[in-house]
Amino acid sequence: MYSAIAANKRNTFIIVAGFILLLGGIALWWGAYSGNGSSALLIIGFVAAYAIFQYYAGSRLAITMSGAKQIEKRDNPRLWNIVENLSISQGMPMPKVYVIQDPAPNAFATGRNPEHAIVASTTGLLEIMDDNELEGVMAHEMAHVKNYDIRVSMIVFGLISAVGILADFAIRMAWYSSMGRSKQSGQLGLILVAVGVVGMIITWIIGPLVSAAVSRQREYLADASGIAMTRYPDGLASALTKLGEYGRPMKRANSAMAHMYINDPIKPGVVERAFSTHPPIPKRVERLNQIGREF
Repeated sequence: MYSAIAANKRNTFIIVAGFILLLGGIALWWGAYSGNGSSALLIIGFVAAYAIFQYYAGSRLAITMSGAKQIEKRDNPRLWNIVENLSISQGMPMPKVYVIQDPAPNAFATGRNPEHAIVASTTGLLEIMDDNELEGVMAHEMAHVKNYDIRVSMIVFGLISAVGILADFAIRMAWYSSMGRSKQSGQLGLILVAVGVVGMIITWIIGPLVSAAVSRQREYLADASGIAMTRYPDGLASALTKLGEYGRPMKRANSAMAHMYINDPIKPGVVERAFSTHPPIPKRVERLNQIGREF
């Protein structure tokens, strides 16, 4: 089990590092072709600043987009006690607990660190899960918090979003440059178009591929870490099986935060495809059963 956790952390680092190197290479390429090396630093600075903004604002945006409402212990003692017991057992701060009024069974966690963590469950999840299964799901979400998965996903999402903004900016600048009559303006326009096209490819193809790959690795990691908390792999395995059987699209599902949920909120019963933010449920259950035999 611990080797699986280490492998997933290593794979995530490799994926994110590769993406950052790619962005740095494009920024340097732009600086060389534009004849202004400082522009590369400006691009890198903008991308970093936007990623930081997403890092601090992401949790509030996620809560707003999901329509989740914060609860106290008296509102749902069952959910509250499960989250509280997991927090105590792991020596973690008690996260804020939210409930989403939605019949689709699902849950997510957000927050840049354990001190600012949030866990949320839909009403549909609370209805179909028994206590062991609900504990498995909440342990999975608490594992995301403990492993700083939300921090990783927010940084990746911020990087991809920033590149998209830069690509759009480059295309607009190219259009204005094309209005000039000088040869220099025409060359600058071509360079800007090239930068815009490359940026769009990253935003719409490479970026989502990287984000999905990171998300899949962190889901496997949260599964392994979650059952390390409960010491009961069957609880999470049974919960995932139910999610595969009862899964349905959420009412307020948003593709931008699909990676945060324990199950894809837009396309339940995830199939193996490159852009999937979640591994197939049968594969996750198979891994849990294999890890469970090693306890």
